[in-house]
Amino acid sequence: MSGADALGAHLGTGVTTVARAWEVRRKDGRRFGFTDHDLDLSFDDLVFQADTGMSAAALQQGTGLSVDNSEAIGALSDASVSEADIAAGRFDGAEVTAWLVNWADVAARKVLFRGSLGEITRSGGAFTAELRGLAEWLNRPVGRVYQAPCLAVLGDAACGVDIEAAGMWAEAVVTGVTAKGGLILSGASGFEAQWFQRGRLTVLDGAAEGLWAVIKRDVLFEDGAREVDLWEPLGGSVIAGDSVKLIVGCDKRFETCRSKFDNLVNFQGFPDIPQEEWVLIHPTATQARSGGSLR
Repeated sequence: MSGADALGAHLGTGVTTVARAWEVRRKDGRRFGFTDHDLDLSFDDLVFQADTGMSAAALQQGTGLSVDNSEAIGALSDASVSEADIAAGRFDGAEVTAWLVNWADVAARKVLFRGSLGEITRSGGAFTAELRGLAEWLNRPVGRVYQAPCLAVLGDAACGVDIEAAGMWAEAVVTGVTAKGGLILSGASGFEAQWFQRGRLTVLDGAAEGLWAVIKRDVLFEDGAREVDLWEPLGGSVIAGDSVKLIVGCDKRFETCRSKFDNLVNFQGFPDIPQEEWVLIHPTATQARSGGSLR
């Protein structure tokens, strides 16, 4: 008998011992288990903690393409969901699975919800997390946009550039932090100025380990040190002595793809597409009427 069938048989008895349990799987691979039962539950190689005070609102589900949604409320704790981790964005977009489970026989359980964490708010030692169903992904626009810049993400399947190859990345050590939040780095002097601009910085250790941000500005000094400014501040604190990894940047231009990466064969933009003002050109604005290219 499957777990869902066993749970159905249990519910049919009229006297039930059921609770709800949630698994939260962050993008860094860490798993967290919660339950509204008064004792810990354990299944799927995970302990679902009862001392978090976590509970859930009613789950709204519907047929068709409507998005299932709910919210979960729990206590902030350094051992489970901490305020610092929420502020750092470590739980953003985490996968969520919710079960209805017979706490007297955890093999009798059924998945009620699969989705991801949406907006998380925190106050008074507690957090409230919005739960978004799998249909939420259908709300994203899809299709191809015809534009001059490249549409690929550097290093993805469409791009084809190996960002782990030599010359595409570097490890550096933070030697200081500027008043505006920029990082002074040493150890990445073998790259020209702006090489990592529009690239990615990932923190390898320290309080902000695992956090990353896009590089806004990359300045190389005469002594080999670099100053890196980020588009958005990291959610955790970075101090001198922390190690970071820099990934090469790409500004999506046709010329950059050719000269920096030698990757024109995979360029995903349309550099020769006419600009918006092209439709306003009067037929007599040029003397050349050979039918050839306006360029």
